[in-house]
Amino acid sequence: MTTYHFSVTVDGGFDAVVQKTKTALDAEGFRVLSEIDVAATMKERLGLESPNFLILGASNPQFSLKAVQTDPSIGVLLPFGVVVRENGNGRVIVDFTNPEKVLSLVDKPGVERLASEIRSRLEMVRDTLAGS
Repeated sequence: MTTYHFSVTVDGGFDAVVQKTKTALDAEGFRVLSEIDVAATMKERLGLESPNFLILGASNPQFSLKAVQTDPSIGVLLPFGVVVRENGNGRVIVDFTNPEKVLSLVDKPGVERLASEIRSRLEMVRDTLAGS
């Protein structure tokens, strides 16, 4: 069974890891389309203090185009989430959506191969962060 995500734990400050993640995503052709600061939202809406937790909506335009040409409704599964979060002991975890698992919901020819290509690119981002 394939899990819905994969991760890397990175030493360094939260803001530095966020920047490294964005740079590594960009190097693999991904653009960050959205940023959701979950910790700030929890504080604002619920008055709760929590460790830093940022959701980045990452999209590679070439892959997104192929996906929506295959099935326009696939857009509900895009962009892919990349979560940068503190784990409480001075380390930062970066979680990546597993495109193979998410896109397995779409039963169209070519989607499986596309999902594999996207996962390979996101794994390169993970590996870059692991080496930083």
